[in-house]
Amino acid sequence: MLDKQELLQIVGGINITGSLINSIYRGISVIMDVGRSLGSAIRRAIGRSMCPI
Repeated sequence: MLDKQELLQIVGGINITGSLINSIYRGISVIMDVGRSLGSAIRRAIGRSMCPI
């Protein structure tokens, strides 16, 4: 167990960096793109406007 003096000396935390923000943005962007694609596919299937293969 750490005593009070040792606990006060602990330094740490989270640093928000540009790469962290960029990766969060890219993750949200990927989720949004998947949602758009899935929504379009569902809309085309329901409206029967899909091209025959």
